[in-house]
Amino acid sequence: MSKSNQPASEKKTDSGIQIQPLYTEESLASFDANSRLGQPGTAPYTRGIYPMMHRDRLWTMRQYAGFGTAADTNQRFKFLLNAGQTGLSCAFDLPTQMGYDSDHERAAGEVGKVGVAIDSIEDMRILLADLPLDKVTTSMTINSTAAILLLLYELVAEERGVAAEDISGTIQNDLLKEYIARGTYIYPPRPSMRIITDIFAYCAKHIPKWNTISISGYHIREAGATAVQELAFTLSNAIAYVQAAVDSGLSVDDFAPRLSFFWNGHNNFFEEVAKFRASRRMWHEIMTERFGAKNPASALMRFHTQTGGSTLTAQQPQNNIVRVAVQSMAAVLGGTQSLHTNGFDEALSLPTEDAARIALRTQQIIGYESGVTDTPDPLAGSYFVESLTNEVERLAWEYIDRIEQMGGAVQAIESGFQVGEIEESAYAYTKSVDDGSRVVVGVNKFVADSDQKFVPKEIDPEVERSQVARVKKFRASRNQNDVSAHLEKLLAAAKAGDNLLYPMKDALRVGATLGEVSDVLRQEFGVYQPG
Repeated sequence: MSKSNQPASEKKTDSGIQIQPLYTEESLASFDANSRLGQPGTAPYTRGIYPMMHRDRLWTMRQYAGFGTAADTNQRFKFLLNAGQTGLSCAFDLPTQMGYDSDHERAAGEVGKVGVAIDSIEDMRILLADLPLDKVTTSMTINSTAAILLLLYELVAEERGVAAEDISGTIQNDLLKEYIARGTYIYPPRPSMRIITDIFAYCAKHIPKWNTISISGYHIREAGATAVQELAFTLSNAIAYVQAAVDSGLSVDDFAPRLSFFWNGHNNFFEEVAKFRASRRMWHEIMTERFGAKNPASALMRFHTQTGGSTLTAQQPQNNIVRVAVQSMAAVLGGTQSLHTNGFDEALSLPTEDAARIALRTQQIIGYESGVTDTPDPLAGSYFVESLTNEVERLAWEYIDRIEQMGGAVQAIESGFQVGEIEESAYAYTKSVDDGSRVVVGVNKFVADSDQKFVPKEIDPEVERSQVARVKKFRASRNQNDVSAHLEKLLAAAKAGDNLLYPMKDALRVGATLGEVSDVLRQEFGVYQPG
């Protein structure tokens, strides 16, 4: 057999979808483009949620920042805004995420390490100093303590004369994915769902421009899920959130327009584009057919994308600049509304200023130089892209159906289903890198010795000492009787089933700390212990 007649080697996407050697019109023989694609800005939104997409307005360039003290992070925010960033994104340290003040014994060694430490309203004032809160949108990657951080943000805005109706941003507030993939949960799933729906109700009434949840596939993917699993498990979680809100008495069209999503961007370019496009079509079907949403905004999937942290390599870290560019381009062609590009050095440390600048410039070059934003969904109609979009969607629906048969996302989580599936995928990926069947440039192929010196960004140990001193001084300066009285009211609301955000806000206003508020809820709800 001549070389030209030899069968092509088998190619598969990261989700195991087999790629044919050639795609033709026969690949889409039964595909109805009118109903499955439509036009950009029209149902089912496969081609994008706005008519002209990035031609009219580029995505929000939102670089992730947050480390050390509130003052440190405030300075990084200003650096990024001066460099051309168009939105803020804040990371919080583990004690803040887990509901502990910086002087708690469990916080030792972690204060300011993977994000900024926020213990009180005083820290939030410093974090937001001199920032135009009525003009800039702020995303906060926070889950178990999301209500606390949101209320602190609102309180500081009010102090500065900015009405709650005029602030905008996003809290992640996605606890179900914490049980699946990340682990920064505090309370068991069911009381966590209650807090989430309380936030939906509070924001619908008081902070109408705020995205009340960022339903996250990002961390599911970081834990080792495939693109199909990321899509399916995230949408299953979204179904659970919407159902819980409806069951609590909320009208779907009152809260659904403020739901948002958070996807991961990986290296398999066309599968990632297909995932983004399929996600919009699936969400439209879920919201209109399952939940009967009438407001078109309720069925729009608005999403942020972050390039894949787990794809970054410590070996030859400058290769990561190229990886991030590929992933970013997939997100843009997939129609993202917001994008964070990772720094090339993040496999080694917090990003340095140079790495953060290069990451932002990557977005700017795509947006202003590449031409890919000149027309919406330029890959539409490709035999390959449409076939792959259909297949990603089909496989994701299969997973969602299995989860529904278990009783939904919460029941599936409690049985360990999603964790087990992700563990199998993560093992298969690691094995493929180890045996060389998957090439990772600079790791298992094209390896090079390098004498290049890398100086990582480090957090000064003095940060923890100063933050501990700060929170102790803050507690000593407040009216303890007022704090205690308002914490008692919060506990009573927790017992009675009332919306928690009203007494929580009052407690924070008089000086209750993040740890104290979290302790009240621990007392009533308990702490989740995975089986």
